[in-house]
Amino acid sequence: MKLVAAKVPVSTVWTSPDAPRDIDAPATAAQPDVAAWAKSMDTETRLGLHGRTLTQLLYAEPVLVRSERDGWSEILAPWQPSSADDLGYPGWVPSSHLGELPSSATSPVAVTVPSTELLAEPGSGYVAELSFATVLASVEQADGFTRVALPDGGLGWVADSALRAVESPATAEDRIRLGSLFLGLEYLWGGTSTYGLDCSGLIHAVSRVLGQRIPRDAHDQAAALEQIPVDEAKPGDLYFFGRPGKKIHHVGFVSAEGMLHASETGKRLENEPLPPERRETLVTAARL
Repeated sequence: MKLVAAKVPVSTVWTSPDAPRDIDAPATAAQPDVAAWAKSMDTETRLGLHGRTLTQLLYAEPVLVRSERDGWSEILAPWQPSSADDLGYPGWVPSSHLGELPSSATSPVAVTVPSTELLAEPGSGYVAELSFATVLASVEQADGFTRVALPDGGLGWVADSALRAVESPATAEDRIRLGSLFLGLEYLWGGTSTYGLDCSGLIHAVSRVLGQRIPRDAHDQAAALEQIPVDEAKPGDLYFFGRPGKKIHHVGFVSAEGMLHASETGKRLENEPLPPERRETLVTAARL
């Protein structure tokens, strides 16, 4: 296996090279337009992603390549722990989305806003639009911008106002604040980016920004994190949901209102009281 990195802002990970449909072409293009892809899908089309998409990679995220076939790479995502493979989340991405790892640099920084521009120079020279939760290695700071190491040996600049040091201390309030940036965002199966999130993708992405690497899927998150009694859960903790004899199928942030979560049934990211039907499947809570 070889270690590479995602060199596009968002690369969607698929169950196989045959999984994408015609409507998914913007997501699998050599220069994917995930925003246009998400906008093009109605509710029924989004539901059709079940069994097709798995997760998403963000710009400069490290990737292990297991094999290659017909322009596709079978990969493992080490930053997304999974019970499916000890080395990281498995799946397939277009090989054109992968490049060489960024060169070594100093402390990692994360994008804390829904999206921000990657620039060739401080304040000019648009390169790409980076998603929330993108983590980059910083090189230097100057005039309100941070210079960052890019895949394939490049360098770029991002405004300091869009970044936080991954190693900075985080609070429960930070989780609610960051998650609330996406209120109203349409649910996207397998989404971990600003263009669409699923329930565990929201938790994973917010945690990544705050310097905590947790599993990608809800059932793995429940297994890995410190469980607490449901009645002791506080805002910023997690609620997990499951049915008898089935694995955990949903997760959300505990909030003052009830729960902040990406709701597939509600079709959007919401902050709302727990309805009775949701409480019936609340099985445990956990603390990050």
